[in-house]
Amino acid sequence: MRRALRLGAFVLACAAAAPAFADDEACKPALGHGWPPATENYGTAVEGLLADGIAPELMLTRLPARGNEDALMLARDASGGWTLRYAEADERVMSWTGNGLEMRRELMVDQVPEKLEVPIPAILATRVVDAWRQALTEAVPAGVEAPYNEGDTWLVVIGGDRVSGAAPDCGSARFMAEQLELLIDAADTKASKRDRRWAEVAESLDEMREARARADGGSA
Repeated sequence: MRRALRLGAFVLACAAAAPAFADDEACKPALGHGWPPATENYGTAVEGLLADGIAPELMLTRLPARGNEDALMLARDASGGWTLRYAEADERVMSWTGNGLEMRRELMVDQVPEKLEVPIPAILATRVVDAWRQALTEAVPAGVEAPYNEGDTWLVVIGGDRVSGAAPDCGSARFMAEQLELLIDAADTKASKRDRRWAEVAESLDEMREARARADGGSA
């Protein structure tokens, strides 16, 4: 997996988001309901490739301006157990061929993505699903449509509800980027060391809850 590139991008994103911690009252993330303009065909192709037949309760797909698309999924099985899957396209799905007036877009779905899949404690998985759903519900008012975005785009689907746009960098939803990277790390960690990763996710969820409580004027 391309961990170095992803972690470098995450560090830059955190640095760019730093002022947001003091400006949550003006928090207006570039997110909305549904598909961003001119994205549905591309996004559907990427989601189908990376999900590979499963129906996750939560799926966060990243469509980068450059580089390969990836997705994090939490899926529940019939027995109540949960699985964490991380998948990354082997080559960029969005491809342009030709030149000049002959340029055309192709979606490269005839490939096998790289996958990591591990069991995740049910209580932690449900906390992530509930926390992300609540954060996005608060960040994106009803009736706000997904905006056009020239940069990296998130597609988040939780229980069939879709929110799309730029990664949130303010409000309690800003913790989602950190939790995303921690979950990806967990999927790529040996079972003997995975408990520490779960603890880090839980700690970030606690901080997310506390930030929401402060914003609401109450106690955590």
